[in-house]
Amino acid sequence: MSEPLLVIDHVSKRFGGLVAVNDVSLDIRRGEIVGIIGPNGAGKTTLFGCVVGLLSPTSGRITFAGARVDGLSQHAVVRRGICHSHQIPAPFPFLDVRDNIRVGASFGRRRAEASRLVDEVLAQTGLEPLATTPARNLSVGNLKLLEVARALATGPELLCLDEVGSGVTPVELDRMLQLIRDLNAGGMTILYIEHNMRAIGAVCQRVIVLDFGQKIAEGTPAAVGSDPLVIEAYLGAPIGKSA
Repeated sequence: MSEPLLVIDHVSKRFGGLVAVNDVSLDIRRGEIVGIIGPNGAGKTTLFGCVVGLLSPTSGRITFAGARVDGLSQHAVVRRGICHSHQIPAPFPFLDVRDNIRVGASFGRRRAEASRLVDEVLAQTGLEPLATTPARNLSVGNLKLLEVARALATGPELLCLDEVGSGVTPVELDRMLQLIRDLNAGGMTILYIEHNMRAIGAVCQRVIVLDFGQKIAEGTPAAVGSDPLVIEAYLGAPIGKSA
């Protein structure tokens, strides 16, 4: 079995007296799609922020491709090969789709190489017909796709997705999930943070569940979905008991 690409080793994150992430460990191997799920307030977004450089862990370490990345700036993390989408899309609203993607593609690349990558990402994400559309005119589903496209344009080894299935129609969700499958089939390693268990179960080979900042379960989507601790975390009561 190959060495893990990403290792999260006993990571905790505190905000004053609040422990948002409590001693979480996990790893992701090349070519995997790993999901992190949990109810609201479980610590998913905080852990995600530690991985992508938005936050620094209070304790523990994060290594990527054998080198530590915890505590690095977001730009430094991108240079190492980790990039992420935003849960709330944050494009440049008055730039069109192509130019929004070009911002990421131009990161450390010559103009011709960046242009080639933009065309490739437009094709991958199905956004070619909207290439000249200003971002402010896109639907929520297409804004989510643009977020993924902008992340892909940096050329990551690890693509981190933050609730790309939230706020979209069922058709848009299916389109997003198919994109995730296609990217993974092409060799992309993906960390997918999500609240929607159906979305996670549709694409992830392995799922980690957080609740109150702690890891409470890990396994296949089927195993995790039938775990009493997971059901209790989502429904608020053990199986067979009322909330």
